[in-house]
Amino acid sequence: MNALIVVANGSEEMEIVITADMLVRADIQVTIASVEDKTIAASRGVRIETDALIADVVNEEFDVVICPGGLAGAKTLQQSELLKSLLIQQDQQNKWVAAICAAPAYVLAHHQLLNDREATCYPDFKDKLPIFEDRAVVVSKNVITSQGPGTAFLFATEIIKQLRGDAVAEQVAANALIV
Repeated sequence: MNALIVVANGSEEMEIVITADMLVRADIQVTIASVEDKTIAASRGVRIETDALIADVVNEEFDVVICPGGLAGAKTLQQSELLKSLLIQQDQQNKWVAAICAAPAYVLAHHQLLNDREATCYPDFKDKLPIFEDRAVVVSKNVITSQGPGTAFLFATEIIKQLRGDAVAEQVAANALIV
């Protein structure tokens, strides 16, 4: 199993790092790729060294493509044509797509990937979603969405559940003391 987390300057640190850490704990290979520079300044100024640029991995196969929020980062992700094509391809192949915080609204909804799906996002952006659900995590067809930094553990646990099953998700959550 493998996951791609696509980031930009201004992406939310917690949503990147918590998600990556939890997935690695579930024995899922994680690649963090930037749509801008190999080193990004995340939303609170934390510098994150990515594994690759999106152009280097766009032709690879991933079990899930993940977009973190952070408003500035999500707006930059929205503008990436490579990310757009990757997300559309994932969706057409019925593979997992996941987004959290501002990304469901600014990336997935913007590219018409939520038209017939329930989703959630940071509540300030709910008017951008076709079918908003006020829950921490929403799974609709092959799309997983979540509300924000405080739901990052639940978001990652749901991704693990969908890729590796309930038992692995429960074990990783228990070891991380998620109750």
